[in-house]
Amino acid sequence: MAAKDLQDLVRRRLWELSRTPDDASRLSRWVIPPETLARMARTGGTSFITDGLAEFLARALDVPENRVRRAAGLPTVPDERESITTRPHLRLVREDDAAE
Repeated sequence: MAAKDLQDLVRRRLWELSRTPDDASRLSRWVIPPETLARMARTGGTSFITDGLAEFLARALDVPENRVRRAAGLPTVPDERESITTRPHLRLVREDDAAE
């Protein structure tokens, strides 16, 4: 199932970022060839990566490395950003509040 998760992640992020496999490959410093990224995003095939490629694929997809690692079924690495807590900075306005 990890191969399908990785494939879905690659396809979805390339689409969300409007990024071509060539653009993503350039952002990975050409470590991952555009043909490989295109193959990873294609439906019907299986995709897998090694431990050493997770960092470069994460850079190409603009996601944290642990997200790629989880999708690929690889062990996660310590990440100091995981302890950062964020909260929404939006103020919700209900209809009855807006009428006042």
